[in-house]
Amino acid sequence: MTEVLSQYEIDQLIAAIYAEDAEPKKYVPDGRKIKIYDFKRPDKFSIEQIRIISIIHETFSRLTTNSLSIQLRSMVHIHVASVDQLSYEEFTRCVPTPTTLAILNMDPLKGNAILEIDPAITFAIIDRVCGGLGDGIKSQHELTDIEQSIMEGIIVCMLDNLREAWTEVLDLHPCLEQVDTNPQFVQIVSPTDMVVLISFETKIGDVEGIINICIPYSTVEPIIEKLSNWYFYSKNKNDTPLTTSKNLKLINREDIPVRLTAEILKRDYSIKEILKWNTETLIIPLRPLSPGYCYLRLGDRRVWKCQILPDCEWFPKRITILNYAEKPFGTEGNEMKTENVNPLAADALFKAMMKISVELGTALKTVKEVFAIGEGTIVELDKIAGEPVDVMANGVLFAHGEVVVINENFGIRITDIIGTRDISF
Repeated sequence: MTEVLSQYEIDQLIAAIYAEDAEPKKYVPDGRKIKIYDFKRPDKFSIEQIRIISIIHETFSRLTTNSLSIQLRSMVHIHVASVDQLSYEEFTRCVPTPTTLAILNMDPLKGNAILEIDPAITFAIIDRVCGGLGDGIKSQHELTDIEQSIMEGIIVCMLDNLREAWTEVLDLHPCLEQVDTNPQFVQIVSPTDMVVLISFETKIGDVEGIINICIPYSTVEPIIEKLSNWYFYSKNKNDTPLTTSKNLKLINREDIPVRLTAEILKRDYSIKEILKWNTETLIIPLRPLSPGYCYLRLGDRRVWKCQILPDCEWFPKRITILNYAEKPFGTEGNEMKTENVNPLAADALFKAMMKISVELGTALKTVKEVFAIGEGTIVELDKIAGEPVDVMANGVLFAHGEVVVINENFGIRITDIIGTRDISF
């Protein structure tokens, strides 16, 4: 069908004939958006993929906000400001010099990524870690060896958050390769290669700045299909039945989780004694145990003797393995003597013994991690230092208490008894 020109287009053609060196203009209706396609920097990521990358790094920003707030003991706020695709050359041009550039190995993906921290944020972190107010340093300079060591520790913690944020898409294990300060000396891809740049607006106290994560397209290309709404929100990958023998072969036995329990007290008490406990009761330990030590229990057996690390209240309790326990710790010398208990007596129930244990906290480890535990291993528990300990009766939470020292022995003061007791005698 022959195209019919509008009157406006005919007038433009006639005007172009009489205009010297003029080029005919094509009529564009009002409201139509036109984007000039640049073949030198073609778009590699779709809008959907950009959205998924933004969601992933929103999780990273929340985790990093929490971890930095704890490490710096200051108000930290981080959120995703933008997610853009551009050439690597454009990224290096917009980065200040000097700055903190962390080159990351994105195992199991091939290639590297870059974590760039604005100098204002860098020096605010360093100032805060060194005991300052976190105001940063107005004059920018190259990082000293001590300052670089501090930033490497902060970056390693941030990489743990990045790994967790990518869990829904990939079992990522990013690690720090090196820290540089000049973007011109850092070439992880060619200047014309496309990258995705995730920018985070960061505020530490009154200091504001930008943190950037630059990931080349060539690095994420093997998993680009996973950056889709269908894959990211699909529950099929988590709902695969594991009942058939074919699926059971896919389970790695070394990844089976087991629970470790840090225990500082274990002893048998009669029900009659337990019923007398109140919020001022002191539980004396079975045998002397130097302050600062506990046992790590695997199932019902005490396996390791540990030292409690003196962390501040902001951090979870941590213990370090000293050696294996000399023998399984139970209730030696306090076994129930059945010959002293008359089952027909009215007070038989009150003479029954219950196993009371006091737990500092627990840690979930895989079988592989448990086999790797040895002298000097640090185990982080699921409780914050300063929180009440759990008093268990036959494995059931019975009360909360606080740890006290009585004549260089551990003792527990009951602070809260769970539930009500209607039994009287």
